[in-house]
Amino acid sequence: MRSVSESARLAQRQTFDTDAERYAARRPTYPAALFDRLAAYGDLDDGARVVEIGPGTGQATASMAERGWAVTGVELGADLAAVARRQLADFPAVELVVGAFEEWSPPPEPFDAVVCATAWHWLDPATRLRTATRVLRPRGTVAIVWTHHVAGGSQAFFTAAQDCYRRLDPETYEDGPLPEDRVPTPTDELVQSSLVTDVASHRFCVDLTYTGEEYLDLLRTYSTTIRLPAGRRAALLGCLADLIDHRFGGEITKRYTFDLVLGRASHGLPR
Repeated sequence: MRSVSESARLAQRQTFDTDAERYAARRPTYPAALFDRLAAYGDLDDGARVVEIGPGTGQATASMAERGWAVTGVELGADLAAVARRQLADFPAVELVVGAFEEWSPPPEPFDAVVCATAWHWLDPATRLRTATRVLRPRGTVAIVWTHHVAGGSQAFFTAAQDCYRRLDPETYEDGPLPEDRVPTPTDELVQSSLVTDVASHRFCVDLTYTGEEYLDLLRTYSTTIRLPAGRRAALLGCLADLIDHRFGGEITKRYTFDLVLGRASHGLPR
């Protein structure tokens, strides 16, 4: 993702609340193996107390709740949180709080882990790690999931699609997804900080197949699509729909990598 100004970042992170139902239907969930790694690293068993930053409609929350973890999700979007409450109604140990994580007042008892899945980039880089570690017990776990679209799947479609972006959304236009081995795992922030120790990372690769309408629905949940003027948005989606329907048989496959970056809170440790 391209860097954005602070004001643009704050404005863009509000966009996801505009269509919470579509977000719930189309945003991908995460591999079960990712949560197995997280559990092993943090020694998180049944009853572990977890804060989730930006849970959206619960794509990661459900997997953690299924493991018996008590999850407190702090979600900026009121509509997203409402859908998440409905989706997670079978898990009484899940609590959804509406508000900005940076302004949240946590309870006095520290948490075992802080998890942020595909939302860390919306937080202020200057303060986000300090804000996250303040709610943790000594050696509590920081877990950040980064999601990347990488080369693979229906690669010919994604290459051809760049012409649509070049003409109709040049601010978003890039050369297309990079090969997986050229996408670095973003560990530098934790490695270079004195706030955490024992940094580790794990990568998971998943191919997801979409019909044309499903893929357009997914794009409608992206901030880059939402912010476009209505006419350009419709033209862009129409261009992509034409490609999928007439050149790719009405179906495409998108390859994702999910990078799990882990660290342990260093406060309370000997210096």
